[in-house]
Amino acid sequence: MKKIKSVLVANRGEIAVRVIRACQALGITAIAVVSEADRESLSAKMADRVLCIGPAQATKSYLDIPTLVAAALGAGADAIHPGYGFLAERPDFAEACAKHGLIFIGPQALHIRQMGDKLLAREMVAALHVPVIPGSCLVRDLQEAAKFGEKTGYPLLLKAAAGGGGRGMKILQGPEELKCLFNEASAEAGAAFGDDRYISSVMYPMRDISKCRFWGIATGTSSICSNAIVLCKDVTRRFWKKPLRQS
Repeated sequence: MKKIKSVLVANRGEIAVRVIRACQALGITAIAVVSEADRESLSAKMADRVLCIGPAQATKSYLDIPTLVAAALGAGADAIHPGYGFLAERPDFAEACAKHGLIFIGPQALHIRQMGDKLLAREMVAALHVPVIPGSCLVRDLQEAAKFGEKTGYPLLLKAAAGGGGRGMKILQGPEELKCLFNEASAEAGAAFGDDRYISSVMYPMRDISKCRFWGIATGTSSICSNAIVLCKDVTRRFWKKPLRQS
């Protein structure tokens, strides 16, 4: 693999800031891409170079693969760092980078395709007899979501098949919330990830989640946690005295 001297950061906000800082700490030129709305952002001010790639709408800027690849090639970047969210879980982005001789800083396209799509990932781990929580396959429309709710009961969790970070995730407490939240979540996922496919799963009582959360914070040993819980775990490990953690 060739030595990386410059990286195009294909993300925005604090994610881009963190990648830019890491690049600069390693002596690597950081190239930021920004939408028209982000020209004065912190990432734009910190980067060694800044390229405007389109309007504020993410599907026409941060989610536009041909534009990002062209920007990287035009800037002479050696690699692209996708951050997380946006295109980080899109195998076609990793493939486009490889096709044009750019290093994709992330998993191989095959692995992204297997695990980045929650529908495919669910099917794959189930085939390996790994336990999965009760849930649906692809929910194509409101009617399919309603049928799943009637079959399993509520509350249900609607989750975008692509992307992450909680975008497009909605909790349905009952069938009366389905129409409004399904359409809202679908539109949000389409705007954020360019993919409005959905899956649904059964939510367990909050007391079970609370136990898991408390255990993760108290012991400092939990690893299967949300970002927030991981942050709490890290804080407690640093600032709670050992006798208190053990108690």
